[in-house]
Amino acid sequence: MSAAGPILEITALDVHYGPRRRRRQALRGVSLSIAPGETVGLIGETGSGKSTLARTVLGLVPATAGSLVIGGADVTSYRRRQWRDLRRSGTVQYVFQDPLRSLDPDLTIEESLSEPLLVQGVPRDAAATRVRTYLDRVRLTEDLLGRLPGELSGGQRQRVAVARALVTEPRVVILDEPVSALDSANRVQVLEILKDLRSEGVALLLISHDLGSVAGVADRIAVLYRGELVEVGAARDLVDQPRHPYTRLLLGSAPTLHGPPVDRAERAALRALLHA
Repeated sequence: MSAAGPILEITALDVHYGPRRRRRQALRGVSLSIAPGETVGLIGETGSGKSTLARTVLGLVPATAGSLVIGGADVTSYRRRQWRDLRRSGTVQYVFQDPLRSLDPDLTIEESLSEPLLVQGVPRDAAATRVRTYLDRVRLTEDLLGRLPGELSGGQRQRVAVARALVTEPRVVILDEPVSALDSANRVQVLEILKDLRSEGVALLLISHDLGSVAGVADRIAVLYRGELVEVGAARDLVDQPRHPYTRLLLGSAPTLHGPPVDRAERAALRALLHA
């Protein structure tokens, strides 16, 4: 943990959905912190609460209980305008799973990358310079600036989405399944780009259902199961010595990891423990 303390600190966070009589608890007592320059992988199956946690950090879903501190500021009780100002400041950025949907199909790549800077009031000349800097950072060339998202490959679009998140020079970036739709070559490129960000003090929350995609990138891994964090630890420790049955199941489903094998009988036993 950085001596300056965490840039993102989530403490005993609860989130509920729905009207009072039919309320559903999506997150229960979640506590997690991320230091500047640290990458934390958030792992869990569909419905575990990963996206809810991300949306809460972005102010799109209100917390029912607990606290959320970003950059030393307690934002738990922020009102809509305060959240809008925080998002526009670029302090926290989000990279969606599907860049074809998140990028405006009618804007060129240059327009998409410039837009958040112009919203902040950055002069056009300065914005254009920064756009080219970050396009280069994600290993793309300037000849793509005049193209539309539909004219790019899937890997190029995902790197554009990462560049758009970075162009505001954020302190926290949340990435939702950033490599799940990519082929192996593009997956490696995107993960290498994310590794490079650690030296610049950017805190990354890398959301995935696949342990194999984040184990080689994350400093720590947090495992979310049915809205609760059941295990948090250093990536290598968690892979080598998983403590929770759910983590063990995830490892058994990740063929790219060299964790202890999980055979069919053991898998059934682990599932029985989870549902006991």
